[in-house]
Parts: sequence; structure tokens; C-alpha cells
Amino acid sequence: MINSPVAEQQETTEIEHPRIIKSYVVRSGRMTPGQEKSYAELWQRYGIEADKQLLDFNPLYKNQTPLILEIGFGMGDSLIEMARSNPDNNYLGIEVHKPGVGRLLGNINELSLTNLRVMRADAVEVLTSQIADNSLSAVYLFFPDPWHKRRHNKRRIVKDEFIQLIRKKLQSHGQFHMATDWKDYAVQMLKEMNGASGFKNCSDNGDYIPRPEHRPMTKFERRGERLGHGVWDILFKKTN
Repeated sequence: MINSPVAEQQETTEIEHPRIIKSYVVRSGRMTPGQEKSYAELWQRYGIEADKQLLDFNPLYKNQTPLILEIGFGMGDSLIEMARSNPDNNYLGIEVHKPGVGRLLGNINELSLTNLRVMRADAVEVLTSQIADNSLSAVYLFFPDPWHKRRHNKRRIVKDEFIQLIRKKLQSHGQFHMATDWKDYAVQMLKEMNGASGFKNCSDNGDYIPRPEHRPMTKFERRGERLGHGVWDILFKKTN
């Protein structure tokens, strides 16, 4: 899952699993020397291990401000901007793509951010075993892999089981914000969310919302806008 259209993705290698259908692939792109250096030198400072142990975020961030999770931050450009612009929020980014993790680590260090931590892991596994129920103020899922071929639609992450996992982890009135540049995926997301228990659509019209200020516009989105491509934002609030 990355913050770019499929056309911008590099060649991928699927992760095999005997039972679970993954919603992502691990891309085989090489890390730059700078990303390698950042990963090697900064992981211990800003990274969190995916060890299936329940996380206590208070000592990690040294405060109790709202915690926002972004799933699949890609190269981290939007996440770093959100953390920089909103110092009163804590952010946790989860991504499987190692070059993106390396780049984000370098940016965190360059900006001396104390409100952002990183995990390189399967977000579903982390949510299931490492994040306490009712602990997140918001979950962001921006431009997940659309799996646009019909035979691959089963890999799309926004389905009821995943939605209910998110609901368990959100605090009361916590928000689940999604964005995609694939119209048919937006339609499916909206249908799944409207049918899910425990959520209310924040759109006045019961469908999509304008891009909120808290979601920075990516370079891919700006380019797509110039080409006439659409982007759909979907925002729901936990009700119970």
C-alpha cells in the first residue's frame, strides 16, 4: 500500500501464505544509500518491533496526546507532513516497503520529530496483537492498493472483518478516514462502510467528503488532478 497510483508502483513479489489472503505485496525496489543508512542508524531510535507484544505508547511518545495510525504510508511524504504540522498529535506509521521506511526514518531525524514512530509490518497483524482496544483517535488509509483487476478484488483490504477490527481499536467517536483515486474502489469502500455496524458517515450527503486539511495532497494526486483524475475521500466516525 502506497501513496501513488498502481502505474507508479515498481515490480512486485507476492507474499505467500497458506490461508490468509494478503492485501499487499512487498515491492522489490532497491534502497538508496541514504535510505540504507537511515534504516541502519535510526531504526533503534524511531522504529517499533512487530513482536506481537501489546504496546504501551505512553513511554514511547512520553505523553498522552491523541494517537493516529496511518496504514501503508508508502514513502511517508504525507505522514511526515502531518506529524510536522500537528505536534499535538502522536502518529504511528505502518508500512511493509523497506525503502519507504528508510526514507521516513531519515525525515523524522532531519526534522527532529518526537511525535512519530514507525513499524515495518503487516498492519492487520499489528492491530490484532499489539494495539489495545479503544486506543486510537483516528486511522488513516490513504491510497491503498486498489487491486483493480476483477480477479484480484478479493485482496482489497476494506472489508467487514477489517472494518470491525478498526472499530475495536478506535476510541469512542474515533475516525476512520480513507482515500483512493480508483472510483470503483471508492464505491466499494463506501458500500462496505455504510453496511458496517458501529460507524456513521461524516459526509452531509451520505457519500464522500472534500479533502480535509489534515490530509496533505501528494505529488501523484496533484499530477492526477492536472490530468483530470478524481480522488475520493471517505470519512466515518465510530458510534459504539
